[in-house]
Amino acid sequence: MNFLAHIYLSNGTPESVLGAVLGDFVKGRLHDRFTPGVREAIRIHRAIDCYTDAHPVVRESRRLVSGPRRRYAPILIDLFYDHLLARDWERYSAVPLADFTRSAYAVLGAHAHAFPGPFQRVVPRMAAEDWLSAYREPEGIERALAGLSRRARRGAPLIGGVEELTRNYAALADQFRAFFAELRGQVATWNRNDECSMLNAE
Repeated sequence: MNFLAHIYLSNGTPESVLGAVLGDFVKGRLHDRFTPGVREAIRIHRAIDCYTDAHPVVRESRRLVSGPRRRYAPILIDLFYDHLLARDWERYSAVPLADFTRSAYAVLGAHAHAFPGPFQRVVPRMAAEDWLSAYREPEGIERALAGLSRRARRGAPLIGGVEELTRNYAALADQFRAFFAELRGQVATWNRNDECSMLNAE
């Protein structure tokens, strides 16, 4: 899952929003590097990623990606799923997407110092370019893929990758809805039972 989904799946506290994003930038054992709330949110982020990678519906989505781009299917499907979440936002939240993202940017901006050095500049860029809602439109996905292609070795197949979304739109939309319903239930279970700590030991 990408940033929007991870923040949506957090419990909404500043610590959980911060950890939901930090999970993409912090590797290895956490020890006492962050507050307990942030550490737990990072663990949940990691558990979400593991659950997503192993889920049969997600694997079906990735198999829809055509041959030349297949190696990048996990990246593409993460972006496409965020697009589908943003597109159908009202199905999942009573808070308007613009208000939700504004609140998230405020939290991240106030804690940008928590990000590892090279990544601290990501936070102001995320807000300035409105990454969280940009994926609502295919053009936003295309811009993100163009940026990724510049940073990735042999990333050229990512350019034009939005074609994979448009070609398989109905199937991907159905798969996302089915998967996301299960993922939300699983995250709720982790939050109730603290299973995430068992899945992702420090």
